[in-house]
Amino acid sequence: MISKNFQPLSNISYSRVIHLSHLIDQDIPKWTGDPSVEFTSVAEIPDDGYYLRRFSLGEHSGTHINGPNSFYANGASIDQYPASSLILPAIVINICEQASINPDYVLTISDIQTWETEFGEIPTGSLVILYTGWQEKWLNHQAFFNQDKDGKMHFPGFSYDATEFLIAHRKITGVGIDTHGVDSGQDTNFTINRLLLQESLIVLENLTNLDQLPPHSITLIIGILRLRGGSGSPAAIMALF
Repeated sequence: MISKNFQPLSNISYSRVIHLSHLIDQDIPKWTGDPSVEFTSVAEIPDDGYYLRRFSLGEHSGTHINGPNSFYANGASIDQYPASSLILPAIVINICEQASINPDYVLTISDIQTWETEFGEIPTGSLVILYTGWQEKWLNHQAFFNQDKDGKMHFPGFSYDATEFLIAHRKITGVGIDTHGVDSGQDTNFTINRLLLQESLIVLENLTNLDQLPPHSITLIIGILRLRGGSGSPAAIMALF
């Protein structure tokens, strides 16, 4: 069942449209154990009169959305998301400065309150995007995962307290981030993913171009592959503002 926080949008107006999805290529960062990205030529113009490729990649490759069934056996699969749940308002919280000093930094309730002091209370039904600056490290695998000598990853994310606050008190529809996970690199239990997906909220990971977004008054359009039973999907995400 998809969260009741999703409300259909009407009267959308905008002056700019920005891609928030990385290009899908064979050299994109991926979790250990994830399938590789492969492109295979099926038809070529000189021989067949047209050009066609077959592609293969994981459901959580590149910029993607996670489905509740990726952690909960009875959770909704990606094909069960109604179209109206994939067009929604969004706001951006910038923690680039904090993350540049401490790669393990996580969003705090104080950060949320600071944002709201300047821009007003986060509107009910919003998706909260966390801009950490990690998008700039995308094609540098070492910097993007930032593993230490023991193999532990170090990149920013959402804290449990801040996420719980956003769910309970701001009635958000989900979150997004420009790192490889809404959980910080050191959280190997996917605590934040589990917290959000048990409520059937949206989780977007590996976003890009967040530096081009305003702090608020954004409309997101999330394009998915409607994979039957899918645990997630590579996503074509656009921001309108």
